[in-house]
Amino acid sequence: MTLDNILEEIKKAQTIVILCHESPDGDAIASSLSVMYAVKQLGKDADVVIPDYSKVFNFLPGADKIKKEGKTKNYDLAISVDCTDLKRLVGGSEYFETAKKTVQIDHHSVNSMFADYNYVNPASPACCQVLIGMFEYLGIEINKDLGTCILTGILADTGGFQWGGVTPETFEFAAELLRKGVNISKICQQVLRNKTKAHCEFEKLIYERLEFFYNGQIALAYLTIEDYKKLSTDMGDDEGLVEMIRDIDGVEVAVLLKEKEGLNGFKASMRSKDKVNVSDIGLILGGGGHSRAAGCFIQGSLEHAKTKIVNIIEQEMKK
Repeated sequence: MTLDNILEEIKKAQTIVILCHESPDGDAIASSLSVMYAVKQLGKDADVVIPDYSKVFNFLPGADKIKKEGKTKNYDLAISVDCTDLKRLVGGSEYFETAKKTVQIDHHSVNSMFADYNYVNPASPACCQVLIGMFEYLGIEINKDLGTCILTGILADTGGFQWGGVTPETFEFAAELLRKGVNISKICQQVLRNKTKAHCEFEKLIYERLEFFYNGQIALAYLTIEDYKKLSTDMGDDEGLVEMIRDIDGVEVAVLLKEKEGLNGFKASMRSKDKVNVSDIGLILGGGGHSRAAGCFIQGSLEHAKTKIVNIIEQEMKK
């Protein structure tokens, strides 16, 4: 049983590091802290290494313990959360590949199973929901602090229970966490409704640059390196922008192209409503994700990135 193996490795390890994917979202950060708390209950300390993340999540219990780098290059155990493959894992080569044993916990349907022990549940809408069942099996008590982290991850990855993948168990888990004193309204305010001034400036740019294709069913906008240098001070400033595009009436697939410095290309974030599995599009372009939320990286100019991704989306929609 994978969970028995994971428990055994945690108990044996003297040094543990917890890692997540690049450009971490709420589920990745909250999952990392949740595992830290769980490991603590098992009598072990763990380093959570996230070099850069949005200050929006500084309210989370334990956020002050997040480190920019690990203490050693040779951990006994490395645990990856919410990450599909090693190339997206921040600290993968420094800490994960050099660890004596490795574990990964994830919920994405496309996963390369890159650890010694892989605990992946693609039926779950958030990695934090996977953790609930895992913690129950391991005998971890979900107290208020741990519950706050878990519910934050679920709310972040489901858009406040709005997006596909939400299950009856999601609401049952949320209800139980509320009984433990977790403040859902505070989490929603902080994670889902709070906007920085930079975010509002980005919104203005998005509306100015919006382009529609395929009879208005595809909507696309972009942000450049210069936009980020001029407007943004926090990596969370662009959160929610692609969802804003998707919510336009008549749009089935939304695309936000974000230019990445030093990489000669654009990260494409995609969202869909009902008909298109954007994970399939992400895979075609070397990325991946969920059926309604996915991403990839496209090298080359803005016009090249636009043409390439729109053509592939159109092909998928014609199917």
